[in-house]
Amino acid sequence: MKREQQVASGARHPYWPRDLSIPSYVENDRSMAEILTFLFSVSGLMLLAAWFFTGRAVPGPRGGRKLSGARRLALCWFSVCGFIHLVVEGWFIFYHGTIPSDQSLLSQLWKEYSKGDSRYVISDNFTVCVETITVLCWGPLSIWAVLAFLYNRPNRFLLQLVISLGQLYGAVLYFFTEHRDGYIHSQPGHPIYFWFYFFFLNLLWVIIPAFLILDAWGQLSAAQVLYDSRLVEKDRSKRQ
Repeated sequence: MKREQQVASGARHPYWPRDLSIPSYVENDRSMAEILTFLFSVSGLMLLAAWFFTGRAVPGPRGGRKLSGARRLALCWFSVCGFIHLVVEGWFIFYHGTIPSDQSLLSQLWKEYSKGDSRYVISDNFTVCVETITVLCWGPLSIWAVLAFLYNRPNRFLLQLVISLGQLYGAVLYFFTEHRDGYIHSQPGHPIYFWFYFFFLNLLWVIIPAFLILDAWGQLSAAQVLYDSRLVEKDRSKRQ
């Protein structure tokens, strides 16, 4: 019945708008369950690995200390971001032109996700540009941030701030550009394609970076206050 409806409407693909032309489209031979199981299994393994490795003591001025649970969760987030940005989104920026016809696992993942946002199967200019920035900038920096926290580097909260600002800005643009288009690249109201793929999965890159920005803001502000107080003390001692 679904196939007959697609033929009757002139569409040979599952994407919106229904009159979208994707002549090279080849239907996935993997099910939604297989594709999502792969994505969330790998992401889950990354989370577990990051949680394990962040449990060790990190170097500090007074000897080794352990990271708090909240800080470890933040590093788990950056670890998964590194995987998503570099591997999954990296695949998109290199192969976006051939994804509709390709049957490799990551291409099928993007074809499945595109049921919630068809801009990814038509090489939309905005998605290609924003994903390229994400892969080249936020992917490597996410890995750098994890290492910076594990080795207690002084730039760790600066990295957290820069990455989170970039992610938040990209996510806001992602939602806003589709809003201005009238949500024509998805099926509005669909529980999986619209609310889960398009809305929920991308909302994570709004909510979590926003919390991490506030956290980095507080940490950097406290460090600046301490630095300023030391300058005052140094100036006072010179005068005496």
